Amino acid sequence: MVQEPAEPFEVVCPCCQARLRVDAGMRAVLSHELPPEERTVKNLTEAVKGLHAEAAQRQARFEESMKLEKNKKDLLDRKFQDALKRTKDMPITKPIRDIDLD
Repeated sequence: MVQEPAEPFEVVCPCCQARLRVDAGMRAVLSHELPPEERTVKNLTEAVKGLHAEAAQRQARFEESMKLEKNKKDLLDRKFQDALKRTKDMPITKPIRDIDLD
């Protein structure tokens, strides 16, 4: 009653549609084949238009960040001057140390 090794069989993954070649006797995957990639763009002109649109968006974001960086110095100067005005009126006190509390 010697059983012959079963012939390997193929299984298609329900999630990603990959093909798996499985050996039942060894209970192991012998090989796998990834599914072919689906093209997202069917027409080359549409792909070029999409690339131009992405380039325009990148340029707009870059210009916006440059504008914010130019205004950053003025904003930091205003914040500093405001903090300086608030601290000028505060009295100077000696900080309490832990050793002073004993």
